[in-house]
Amino acid sequence: MNYLLPILAYILGSIPFGLVVGKLGYGIDIREHGSGNLGGTNSFRTLGVKAGIIVTLGDILKGTLAASLPLLFDTNQNILFIGLFAVIGHIFPVFAKFKGGKAVATSAGVILCYEPLLFAFVLLCFFICLYITKYVSLSSMVTGVLTFVYTLFKQDYMLIMIIGLIVAFVIYRHRANITRILNKTEPKVTFLSGKKK
Repeated sequence: MNYLLPILAYILGSIPFGLVVGKLGYGIDIREHGSGNLGGTNSFRTLGVKAGIIVTLGDILKGTLAASLPLLFDTNQNILFIGLFAVIGHIFPVFAKFKGGKAVATSAGVILCYEPLLFAFVLLCFFICLYITKYVSLSSMVTGVLTFVYTLFKQDYMLIMIIGLIVAFVIYRHRANITRILNKTEPKVTFLSGKKK
């Protein structure tokens, strides 16, 4: 069982909701459009709001379910540790040639399972930053850093370590976005301002 749960978590994390929703619902391979990313942001931009919501919720819930495996199987394995394998699965999905998303929603799902109050903090930080900057990518990274700072005030060393790793993953996966932000070519969300890109 000690070896089974990380594998199951990785498989759950590997489910490419962006690819599934795009192909089954729209006949579109999302990897061939927009940023080519399998996550919620590219789903919103490429497939629309409905698809984007479905993909984002799917990515969140697979992180939550993966992190819940120690509870479901009644083992003493750490929720965050097991959840981390879902994050890895989302980034390097076995079902999509190991080319996945940026791990933001799946990471949030893991946090939801571990500490719902922290999940609420994550959502609040993300939407406040998104409202101010209009950049999904920047909001994701800033939220990650703020979440890590939050964990430093808690005497939970596993939480600090896992969140630190996740934030490192998120920032690394957004390195192209960082370049575009600096060059002022990163797309902004439009529904907050009512303006077209």
